[in-house]
Amino acid sequence: MRIGELSARTGASRRSLRYYEEQGLLVSSRSPTGQRHYEDEHVQRVRLIQAFLAAGVPSSTIAEMAPCMAEPTEDRARQALDIMGRERARLSEAIDALAAARAALDHLIEDNHAYLTRSAADGP
Repeated sequence: MRIGELSARTGASRRSLRYYEEQGLLVSSRSPTGQRHYEDEHVQRVRLIQAFLAAGVPSSTIAEMAPCMAEPTEDRARQALDIMGRERARLSEAIDALAAARAALDHLIEDNHAYLTRSAADGP
């Protein structure tokens, strides 16, 4: 498939797909005229890249994991496992911080509901 179809199937812009290639996250084959060509498995790869990026994983870190995702070897698997462990710990800390912020917001919402309920009962 060409870059436009990959873009349509993944929701990633053509510019993003080119960026992924520049960063070594995605590899396409080229036609004699220089057009990029992708395989069906690239759809899943792009979705994985998007998920990592959305989670705040830097493209440089994804690039460190990419060789293991594409061509696993024992050394690459060990290296990727270390990187993935660090990223998982970072994501877990971010999730915990978000959960704490949500709990604080829930408390403020409850306080505001209680205030409005008391205010309505007291009347104007």
